[in-house]
Amino acid sequence: MPNTDYQNIIQQLYEQIQSEENFGEVATYIPELSKVNPDYFGIHLTTIDKREFGAGDHLTKFSIQSISKVLSLSIAYELLGDAIWERVDVEPSGTAFNSLLQLESDYGIPRNPFINAGAMVICDMLLSHFKHPDQELLQYIHDITGNSDIQYNPLLAASEKKIGYRNFALCYYLKSFDNIENRPEDVLDFYFKMCSLEMTCQELSHVFLFLADENFLNQHHKPVITLSKAKRINAIMQTCGFYDESGEFSFRVGLPGKSGVGGGIIALHPDKYCIAVWSPKLNAKGNSYKGMKFLEMFTTSVESSIF
Repeated sequence: MPNTDYQNIIQQLYEQIQSEENFGEVATYIPELSKVNPDYFGIHLTTIDKREFGAGDHLTKFSIQSISKVLSLSIAYELLGDAIWERVDVEPSGTAFNSLLQLESDYGIPRNPFINAGAMVICDMLLSHFKHPDQELLQYIHDITGNSDIQYNPLLAASEKKIGYRNFALCYYLKSFDNIENRPEDVLDFYFKMCSLEMTCQELSHVFLFLADENFLNQHHKPVITLSKAKRINAIMQTCGFYDESGEFSFRVGLPGKSGVGGGIIALHPDKYCIAVWSPKLNAKGNSYKGMKFLEMFTTSVESSIF
C-alpha cells in the first residue's frame, strides 16, 4: 500500500471518530489514571521498514498498563523456554482480568499470562532469575527501541499499590498453591512498577516491532526472540489479549493485540506493521472504546487482517 494511503486513512478515521460521542469511562479505580484527560486520542503506525504514520495525540505519554505483560512474557519465554508453561496456561479465560474464581478450579495455574494472576507468575519467574527485574525489563525495552526516554511512573505504581487489594489477594492465593516462589510483596512491587510504564503511541509501536518483523534486531544487532516463540506470543495475544473481549476483538479487528486499562491498545500485522491506539475511556470490558472502534474501521478500510 502506498505511504499516503496509510496516513490518509488514519487521519480520516481519526477525524470521523473524534467527531462522534466518546462513550465509556476512564479507569477511576486507579487514582492516578482518573486524572488523565478523557478526550486524548492518538494513533501511530510503524511499518517493518520503519515508515511512520500518526494522528492526534500520538506523541503524548500514557500508562501502557497491561500491555507491558507481553514484554515480561517475552523475556521469560526467551530465558526459560517451555518450562514457563508448567506454571501458566495459554487458554482464554472468559472471565475478568482480576478474577479469583478460576484459580480455585485450576489448582493455582492461571489460564494465561495476560490475566493479572498469570502476569504475576511471570513476574515471579523474572524475580527468581534477575536481582533487579525492573531494571532488566527497562533495559530490554531500551535495547529494542534505542530510546532511553521510556521510564516507569513511580506515582502511578504507588497509586496502584494503594488500592490493589484484589491483586494482593490474587498473589497470596497463588502463593498458597506454591505457584509463587518469592515474597508476594516483592512480586507485587515489580508487577505494579511494570504496569506503570509510560510510552507514546509512537514509542509503543516501535517496541512491538520485534513481534511483527522476523528479521528484527535490537540496537546491539541481535535478535530479540526466536521466530517460533514470537509466533506463539502472537497467538496468545490473538486469543487472550483482550480478556473476555478477546473473541470480539479477533472477530472485528482480526489482528494479534493487547490492551491496557490506561486506554492503550497495540495491534500488529506480522510482516507488515505495528499500530498503537490510545483513548482513555474504556468500554464495559475494560478496553478503549475509541481504540476498539478505530482498529475495526482501520483493518476494514485497508483490508488488513491475518484471516
